Amino acid sequence: MSETSRRATKAVIPAAGNATRFLPVTKAVPKELLPIVDKPVLQYILEEASAAGADDIVLVTARGKDSIVDYFDVRPDLEEALAAKGKTDAIEAIKAPERIAEINAIRQGRALGLGHAVGRAAAHVGDEPFAVLLGDEFCHLDDKLLPRMIDLQAETGGIVLALMEVPPEDVSRWGVASVNPTDTADVVEVTGLVEKPAVEDAPSNLILIGRYVLPGAIFPVLDATEPGRGGEIQLTDAMDTMRANGTPVHGVVFRGRRYDTGQPTEYLQTLVKLASERDDLPGFNAWLREFSATLE
Repeated sequence: MSETSRRATKAVIPAAGNATRFLPVTKAVPKELLPIVDKPVLQYILEEASAAGADDIVLVTARGKDSIVDYFDVRPDLEEALAAKGKTDAIEAIKAPERIAEINAIRQGRALGLGHAVGRAAAHVGDEPFAVLLGDEFCHLDDKLLPRMIDLQAETGGIVLALMEVPPEDVSRWGVASVNPTDTADVVEVTGLVEKPAVEDAPSNLILIGRYVLPGAIFPVLDATEPGRGGEIQLTDAMDTMRANGTPVHGVVFRGRRYDTGQPTEYLQTLVKLASERDDLPGFNAWLREFSATLE
């Protein structure tokens, strides 16, 4: 099977960070398990990967985060207790996480950066293409970002990144891509990446968001990558090395619904937005309108 015909069926989700922005709660509760009403952020991310066909998952965790794996494990004791009370809907709800995907967990060991965390999955992934989904954001399933990226990577055999347009004055908050257009409206050729540039130095207003589809060939490159910014092994550095050595790098420009939970303000915005779209929280939207009026 040729390199450009294999489709990524595995996903790596780095979930080893300390989430200091959310202290003190993340002293005991991993940020990835913070709830969006009644479902944690990480479940949305696994559902996104599984819906794209990447349902063989590697969670890269750290000491003190065993509850992440526990959440996706079976709970026969709880099922029996709920069955005795006739709570069949609740049984289905607690069984849903364990049905999403096949989950393997590995500890990062030391906090040596995103590139190091991704590299820890090498033995499981091997030389296959794979997706990387950062653990603090997710995209609406109906907007099909990850399937689009996996399809493109199967065509190119290279690296595929997810990009979003932001107002030019906001570019200094993120990594920014320099790009060339292609014949496909939502696809660009990535010619370089600049981390948090000054507004006047930014090559575009396309920022890198937390979705990547990578060839298995990146693992030996990660092994050879020296610590960079912050003394960490940067995934961006390894990708740029591959690009410089001839690996094609493309970006899918995403204009759909993305939910960021990486900082408290964005987390609360995501929580309120998704709660307002549910029809099983009677009175919430009416209360929200009334409360919003008091802030004007």
